[in-house]
Amino acid sequence: MLALDARPEPVCIVPAQTAVIVVDMQNAFASPGGMFDLAGFDISGAAPAIEANKRLLAAARKAGMTVVYLQMSYRADLSDGGDSSSPNFHKELGMVMMRDRPELRGKLLIDNSWDWQIVDALKPERGDHVIRKSRYSGFCNTGLEAFLRGRVIRHLLFTGVATNVCVDATARDAYMLEFWPVLIEDAMNHSGPDFNRQSTLWNFENAFGWVTFTDMVVDALGVKTPEAWPA
Repeated sequence: MLALDARPEPVCIVPAQTAVIVVDMQNAFASPGGMFDLAGFDISGAAPAIEANKRLLAAARKAGMTVVYLQMSYRADLSDGGDSSSPNFHKELGMVMMRDRPELRGKLLIDNSWDWQIVDALKPERGDHVIRKSRYSGFCNTGLEAFLRGRVIRHLLFTGVATNVCVDATARDAYMLEFWPVLIEDAMNHSGPDFNRQSTLWNFENAFGWVTFTDMVVDALGVKTPEAWPA
């Protein structure tokens, strides 16, 4: 068991019972020309988050942690996006943009599209696991919970985008399901104003779990990783 320095207090983890949950690190949310960029969101925070993820994932894999990628996606016919009776139809950005901007139809978060792909710098490696989702939370209508239970996973380290939407939704559900959720602050990027990030982190460390940084995890694991990675 390792003591991980975190806010509001340290949390003890067992690497073999810990998973890194990489949330939606896709072109849609983290690359120029992706959905967030087209919508006018500031994605400048994605590049440093990608670098932090590289270090974190390298250390986690060496330590024997489970690595799970969540990937937001819709079928080409949008049948899993919900119809007008679904709140997802009215609120999820990709669904809204594809209705409002005809030139984007079939291009945002659609299975096997460029927008849907995980960013090149963080492609899953052999032994990693990818779970498809069509709602903000990675636990909604997916096999994520059963997968984690089957591996006797208790602690979840969350990275990805957006801090205040899909990361938050998934991590809160993890708490409700009796997992121990930890947000890796520098390995995430938010959408909208910075107060969205600040309020999410405050709420989380005071009510739902713990918050830490990549360096804290790497130090706790005692694994050396490169300080700088090739582009």
